[in-house]
Amino acid sequence: FLWGVGSSAYQTEGAWDKDGKGLSIWDVFTHRKGKVLRNETGDSACDGYYKVKDDIQLLKELKVNHYLLSISWPRIMPTGIKAEQLNEKGIQFYNDTINSLLENNITPIVSLYHWDLPQVLQEKYGGWQNISMINYFNDYANLCFEKFGDRVKHWITFSNPWAVAEQGYETGEHAPGLKLGGCGAYRAAHHIIKTHAKVWHSYNNTWRREQRGMVGISLTSGWGEPVDPHSPTDRDAAERYIQFHLGWFANPIYRGDYPEVMKNYVGRKSAQQGLGTSRLPTFSVQEKTYIKGTSDFLGIGHFTTRYVLQKNFPFLQVSSYHTDHDLAELVDPNWPAPGPKWLYSVPWGFRRLLNFVKTQYGNPLIYVTENGVSETVQCPQLCDEGRIQYLKGYINEILKALNDGVNVKGYTAWSLLDKFEWNKGFSERFGLYHIDFKNKDKPRYPKASVDYYKKIISANGFPNPREVENWHRKAMDTCSATHQHLAADSLVTHMEMVTEIVLPTVFTLCILISIVLLIFYLRNHS
Repeated sequence: FLWGVGSSAYQTEGAWDKDGKGLSIWDVFTHRKGKVLRNETGDSACDGYYKVKDDIQLLKELKVNHYLLSISWPRIMPTGIKAEQLNEKGIQFYNDTINSLLENNITPIVSLYHWDLPQVLQEKYGGWQNISMINYFNDYANLCFEKFGDRVKHWITFSNPWAVAEQGYETGEHAPGLKLGGCGAYRAAHHIIKTHAKVWHSYNNTWRREQRGMVGISLTSGWGEPVDPHSPTDRDAAERYIQFHLGWFANPIYRGDYPEVMKNYVGRKSAQQGLGTSRLPTFSVQEKTYIKGTSDFLGIGHFTTRYVLQKNFPFLQVSSYHTDHDLAELVDPNWPAPGPKWLYSVPWGFRRLLNFVKTQYGNPLIYVTENGVSETVQCPQLCDEGRIQYLKGYINEILKALNDGVNVKGYTAWSLLDKFEWNKGFSERFGLYHIDFKNKDKPRYPKASVDYYKKIISANGFPNPREVENWHRKAMDTCSATHQHLAADSLVTHMEMVTEIVLPTVFTLCILISIVLLIFYLRNHS
């Protein structure tokens, strides 16, 4: 069983315009006022571009088997178009990172796309709205297989494409910030699925025999539980919740087409609008055959659960993905919410989701690619009790799923570091390591969960309740000492800021006042 942690390029690397990197849609989006909380950007993020060795040291401390990272497409191909330009410095950066990981016996799991599309492709073609993305992305993927595939054996084509489609092209909450209601998300997803299949076939035909790696996709989904398990309408609504999230992408890849319930609901709503065809695009017979079976493993990202019930949306001229599935989501106020209000800790939902994958998609090989919780408090929270309880609960449900016969082979805690959280800026902190973003050196401090997760990895799970309770106690003791260290460092940083900003300002003011007084004095005496 593989234990690891993950992160993504835009959220951690920084160096947004250094060493020949091209602009990504997230560089442009975050530089527009009002798009991100407090107008924060990932321009420097965690300075991960300059701190590879430091961060690999953290991975060694954790004793992880693998590290999930993403490659920034515009860092190695500034315009996104292979024929136009390659950036050797970017390629070298990822070569050095991969080599350092392997030297430290850490397996790299590499995502080709964690949302940072080259801006040129968005401007020229409309990004994932355009079918031409398939070939451009395939060229990029093949370059990565050529440059890194001798050492990287686990490839993810897309990380959480649901968010790319729905939040990038439907609600506009994420880059590129387009609100193409009712059609944009479906069209983006359609092109992403076809792109994924093309890349899998490229690897299969050109690289697999020599490199002997695997290509999969990482899909993020919550679990939907019917409010009333005895109500057929609630059960159907909960099924739709999963199919409109996970099934949207998994069904074509494992079964050859979109879920029937998606085709029926979107088709019916489109007809009510007087549209001649469904807003959900269709795959040709050849495409269905081409797409089906194009995943060597399924990456699953999972954070939380919702109760679901039937809710009929009245006929609307303006349609949306959110009104297409005729359901409402609820939460139990008694569920713990250690961080933001969207992320409730509901461990039992994870086991149900994993079993759903097993029964729906023929028990594929699963790697958990993202699972974790964030804090939202502004003061540093190194004694992260909520995260420890979350990890304990969710990892225990994976063990139960294994006993159910689910073929899950690895777990990735999300995430290694506190980092830039998209439109939430730095307000949500998912890291096992705290970063002091006010300090220009961006120092990393272990939270209590580091000590706890390290013990889980060493024991390959949970030995017995008494020992697990000991882990918890020791982790909380350790974080208290680290907290004192952080407090001292923060004071030093504060004093440095005072020295660097306040003292020169006061000195300048004193000089100006002296000059004014001198002029006044000379005038009076003349």
